[in-house]
Amino acid sequence: MPQLRTVNITRYVTPLREGGSLPAIVEADDGFLYVLKFRGAGQGVKALIAELIGGELARALGLKMPEIVFATLDDSFSKTEPDEEIQDLLQASVGLNLGVHYLSGSITYDPIVKKIEPTIASKIVLLDYILTNVDRTPRNTNMLMWHKELWLIDHGASLYFHHSWENWEEQSKRAFTAIKDHVLLQQATEISNIADEFCATLTHKRINDVVNLIPDEWLSDYSVADSPEERRQVYAQFIETRVKMIDFVINDIENARKSTI
Repeated sequence: MPQLRTVNITRYVTPLREGGSLPAIVEADDGFLYVLKFRGAGQGVKALIAELIGGELARALGLKMPEIVFATLDDSFSKTEPDEEIQDLLQASVGLNLGVHYLSGSITYDPIVKKIEPTIASKIVLLDYILTNVDRTPRNTNMLMWHKELWLIDHGASLYFHHSWENWEEQSKRAFTAIKDHVLLQQATEISNIADEFCATLTHKRINDVVNLIPDEWLSDYSVADSPEERRQVYAQFIETRVKMIDFVINDIENARKSTI
């Protein structure tokens, strides 16, 4: 069963002014630098949950994913921050946040410069379809090259069903039309060949092991009456449903790839 370490933030280094969530590079009490995703940012804890689930499922599939940690932020940081926008963000994020190990010296993946091995590209495209990840496009690849290897980052825009819980079962069975914009779609030529391995990896147990990592406090901010455990099970059932419709998923991806050639 996967386990996540918990670190304490000791230094706010610099904001990363990319997108609307204002992640930041921070240092923790283990001496490492992390890209911190704040619970007080635009999408709140839902983005952290999507980041956690997407990152750990990617790791289970053998894809390169920086270590994810729980990161505790205390209220002292906001008191010394001169920027009012960042100050508000820090105040709203006191408590448990999510950190992703900072890959120093990495560069943004450029599909024009570097082609990805088809099996890896296929795993990424298939996973992003399952997770309904809308944010892996040529404009914003959310992948890095580090030591000549491809690393995935930022799954926060995945699992967008959780922004409207009411019809999650219906959403779990829908096609993911945004796959046509995926930056690796044309390189994902091994979808059919990796499907069995993909499903054998993302088992009921594996999926539940990952969703069980979600802290209770990240599941208590919603207006719905479900308990944290019931909401974890919604995440698990959503993902399992989509894995089980793998034949439909493969066909849909292949059609999207052919239509965009």
